[in-house]
This record gives sequence, structure tokens and C-alpha cells, in this order.
Amino acid sequence: MLNTNSEGLYDEIMLVIRAFDAENEDFTHYFSCSCGKFLNSIEYNGEFYDFEEEYKAENDLIFKRLAKRSAKSAFYKVLSKFKGDLPWGALTGIRPTKLAYTEISSGGDYKKLFNEMRVSEENTALVARILNAQEGVYKKGGQDLYIGLPFCPTKCDYCSFITAPIEKTRIYLENYINCVIKELNSVKPYLTDLRSIYIGGGTPFVLENSQLTPIYAAINALFDKKTEYTVEAGRPDVFSDEKLKAAKEYGVTRICVNPQSFNDETLKKIGRKHTAVQTIQAYEAAAKYGFDINLDLIAGLADETPEDFEKSLKTAIKLNPANITVHTLSLKAGAKLKEETKKLNVNGIGEMISISRKLLTQAGYEPYYLYRQKYQAGGLENVGWAKPDKACVYNIDTMEEITSNVAVGANAISKRYFSDEDRIERYAAPKDIPTYINKIDEIIAKRNKLFG
Repeated sequence: MLNTNSEGLYDEIMLVIRAFDAENEDFTHYFSCSCGKFLNSIEYNGEFYDFEEEYKAENDLIFKRLAKRSAKSAFYKVLSKFKGDLPWGALTGIRPTKLAYTEISSGGDYKKLFNEMRVSEENTALVARILNAQEGVYKKGGQDLYIGLPFCPTKCDYCSFITAPIEKTRIYLENYINCVIKELNSVKPYLTDLRSIYIGGGTPFVLENSQLTPIYAAINALFDKKTEYTVEAGRPDVFSDEKLKAAKEYGVTRICVNPQSFNDETLKKIGRKHTAVQTIQAYEAAAKYGFDINLDLIAGLADETPEDFEKSLKTAIKLNPANITVHTLSLKAGAKLKEETKKLNVNGIGEMISISRKLLTQAGYEPYYLYRQKYQAGGLENVGWAKPDKACVYNIDTMEEITSNVAVGANAISKRYFSDEDRIERYAAPKDIPTYINKIDEIIAKRNKLFG
């Protein structure tokens, strides 16, 4: 239990405590500031630890940010003394690269900051590689368009999305598609500088081709120039040549194939109804149409060993996709895995991520975006890797939060980016599909207000 005299620091400190699985341990914290110095005094395991740090804050916003950073750093130093270092040190945010950009824009040195926050040298170097890979793509302003189709063949054990098996949601499909098209017809005035389009899921290809093409047509009415256009087609058991052909004809440039593993036994354990061979067949079918293809893998699934993960990774590399995304397994609210597991201890997870960095680099891929999640195995991260000139604009824009995201569909979160103030305002549509359908006019009105 944490007792602190500063309510404003409680949540930030708890992020560090949780990272060390120390929620059930007792801490007393006293925070003060005077004469340009922060003082953090911590009682833990019957000992007292005092940390004094100078600071300069031009305004209240910077003061609060530096105070949080100071408190987290103090707790990290105490806990790491007893429990060892974490790969990302005292950094608890989901966007380390965004923090690096913030430091650079304010004239600071993010590498110095990362060192002070005890980030490993390997992870600081990873961030440097990502910033380098984003050169020429990273650009503030403009818009990205997201369309959410939250339907899947079945729900995987690790999944926390609002998706449900298609047989349980099929009754809503016709009305849902009509609502998505109605939304799309309303957003054209906001798309003055469209950078990318992304149809996500769920598993969009679980829809029939006759259901997908009206959505493609509504999207195509919104833009008149070639734009990065991604469909997260998803699981290979829903692919067909007809769907791939239609996607190509409507201007789709990128397809995501999500095997997660090329181990058939693992696929059974996580609730998948396809085989590794089907994934390879789906990939080869998509490749014939010239799409840039992304393959997703998850490290830490279903008791896999580093050797199991390495086999999947080598299979993915052999296929030679434009992008490979390596996720680290995480416990997420709403996922069956989180309901069954209190803590996420994955043997060899660090070795799996180390293998991915080594083999992908050797194969000519560069890391180009990164994000972290709560309750992630080993305190690690998710990284997108790309061949030269194949970085996904949508992923960079959304992870760095440098553009407006016009989002359509249930549980879609629209974000308006004010570049002159470097801030974001959000509007989230209802998660529940029937509620989304019943409130479609209200949803459109609220998004109009956000962007109007």
C-alpha cells in the first residue's frame, strides 16, 4: 500500500510500483519542493531513502511533468535496488518515442533523460533507430481516416477488443454497415490533407465481399489522390481471392495478415481455427496482387519457448513481407487470458525480443514505431519493423499523435490534433454495437462538433 502526501503523484508512482509487482508492499512517501529543488523521501522495508533534485520549470504544466518524473525516478531507484533493473527503467508511458520528440523540441537531450530514468542502453539505441527511420514520414498536421469493423470468426484468448464471434453479431451486420457508410458520408469536410486510410477490426475480411465493397466505395468518394490505404484483413481462414481482388480494385495498398504464431499447437491453444499452412497460403495469395504486406507475431503465447518463437519469426522473415510487427504478450481488461491469469510471467520473454531484434536487423528490417502497454510480459514493448521505404504512415501518425484521426465505427476514437498548441481533443463512439447503431445521428453530431 502506498501512502503519499501528494495525491497528484499517486497514480504515477503506482505505475512504477506495479511494474515491480510490488502493489501489496507498504510504502510511505513524502514530497516537497523549495528553492528550485524536489525532495522525495521514501520509507520501504524499514529503511528511509531521500532524493534531492534541482529543477527549472517555466510554467505549471512543466512543473507537474518534472515532479512526476522526479517521484517515479526516486521509487525506481529504491525498488531496483532490491528487485533489479527493468528494460525501460522508470519510463512508464506507452510512447517512449513521443517523449524523445518532446525533449528534442524543447532543446533537451532525450538520451540524457533516458539515462537518468535508467533506460537500458539497448532500448535508448532502439528509440534512436526509430527516430531515424521516421525521417521523411514524421510530419505534424493532416488527417488519417480509421474505419472499425469489430467482427471476428472467433475471439482469441489474449484479445481485449469489443469483437465477438461473427455468429453472435451477424444480426447487426447490415445495420452496422449502413451506419458506417452514413458516417463516412459525413466526414469529407474534415479530410483536407488525408495522409492515410486504415480499415481495422476485428477481422474485416470476415465480412462477405458484397458487404465490404459498399464500404470501399464510400471511402473512395472521400479522396481523389493516391493515399496509403490499409486493410487489416486479419486471420487467414477468412481470405479469398475475390476479397483480395476487390481490395486491389478499390485502391487498397497494404494488407495485414495476422498469424501471431506459425506453431499449429499454439494456434489451437489461443482459440484460432486455422493452421500455419493456411497463413502462408493467404500471404502468397495477397502477394500476387502486389500489396505491401504486414505480418503480426506475438512473443510469449501459450507457453512457447524462445525456440518456438524463433521458428515463427524465421518463417515470417522467409516470406519477405514489407513489415513485421512483433508484439509482447500483455494482460488486457476484457481478455480471457487476463481473467485466468493474475500475473504475466513468461519464461524467456526477454530472449524472444532479443532474438527478434537480431534476426530482423540481419534481414534488412528497421524498427519504425514502438508502443508499450500495461501488464506487458517482462515490461517490454511492441515494435513495428519495416523494409526500406515501407514504413506505415498510419502507424507513425497514430503512435506519435501528430495528426488528427477521423474515426468511424463502434468504439472508434476520433482525435483532433491542434498543432499550434500541440494538444489533442478526443471523442469516443460507444463500444456496444447495438448502442452505436441506435445513436448514430448523435455520434455524427458530436464528431461534427469536435472537428467543426
